[in-house]
Amino acid sequence: MTPINKILIVGAGFSGAVIARELADAGYAVTVIDSRDHVAGNCHTYRDDKTDIMVHKYGPHIFHTDNERVWQYITRFGEMMPYINRVKAVSGGQVYSLPINLHTINQFFGKTFTPSAAQSFIEEQADTSIDQPKTFEEQALRFVGKDLYQAFFKDYTIKQWGTEPSNLPASILKRLPVRFSYDDNYFNHKYQGMPKFGYSQIIVNILEHPIITLHLNSSFIKSMQTDYDHVIWSGPLDAYFDHSLGRLGYRTLDFKPFYGTGDMQGNAVINYCDNSEAFTRVTEHKHFSPWESHKKSICYTEYSRNCNAEDIPYYPIRLVDDKALLERYVDLAHKSNGVTFVGRLGTYRYLDMDVTIKEALETADALAEAFVSQQIPKVFYQYVI
Repeated sequence: MTPINKILIVGAGFSGAVIARELADAGYAVTVIDSRDHVAGNCHTYRDDKTDIMVHKYGPHIFHTDNERVWQYITRFGEMMPYINRVKAVSGGQVYSLPINLHTINQFFGKTFTPSAAQSFIEEQADTSIDQPKTFEEQALRFVGKDLYQAFFKDYTIKQWGTEPSNLPASILKRLPVRFSYDDNYFNHKYQGMPKFGYSQIIVNILEHPIITLHLNSSFIKSMQTDYDHVIWSGPLDAYFDHSLGRLGYRTLDFKPFYGTGDMQGNAVINYCDNSEAFTRVTEHKHFSPWESHKKSICYTEYSRNCNAEDIPYYPIRLVDDKALLERYVDLAHKSNGVTFVGRLGTYRYLDMDVTIKEALETADALAEAFVSQQIPKVFYQYVI
């Protein structure tokens, strides 16, 4: 194998940026390209001209992790401010706290349960005939029962995913806790926060290295591959192959911003769980930077729909047909030379930011080891299917 000296990374999000920095620190010259006019991918943040508020352009991202290496890494490149995500939910004309907790249960059922009484009550509501939940719907019915499922999950899931919850895997709901206390922190992780100067500045800092070259507004062309010893691809897996086998299914998001003064909704995130509204949630971005003070405000109304060819993909659907097509693309990828696929889009998996950074660090370690030993780098360093 010819020694690897020049590396091309496609995509300037967290996956591409972290791998670029780690390889550059190891002495490899890296070029990073991105088709957009900014870094940070869907985590991109910017100052809104009308309000001076830090806006999450592609929807809110709250950083949370239990991984010490990941936390040390992100705080190396940007100051993280304390931030707790406390989500509210509208259902049946009432406002509740999410995730489902003791307050939610007592309010919804008109009770004053203690933690143990609430737990016993919810166990009575659960469909115990479901032993091993396989679908989102079965998972919900098994653990919270029909009433809470219909109030908070069924319609919201249909709006978010564009399909019945019975068509989705149970793993989606397993990410959301049910608490028998008044703890309304959306996450359980040891480290939680928000970057003081935004995610984009963190990516800029990561990419600031003398042997990293960044080109924005630059799309990948296959002929570029001949100019580099190895390509790291963080774009959609099927796009690398020009969608030759068909398009993998993604959901995309539409945001309708609206402006006002003062505090417009009183919380950063409010989910709209029933089908009385077509949108899934409204986010007020000033609340994502509570250490700042702004007289004006900007909110996003968020809609979810299937991703078309011209849209930005956000998260994979992974229904049965998608998994079958994914297997064919993975087979095709393993027949390719000189490329490694990374990140949420490159491996067609839903990944939180901390997992994205963790995998990028591990992949960079493995690539550097392969380069030094002159072994052929793997096409995938993470389990995909």
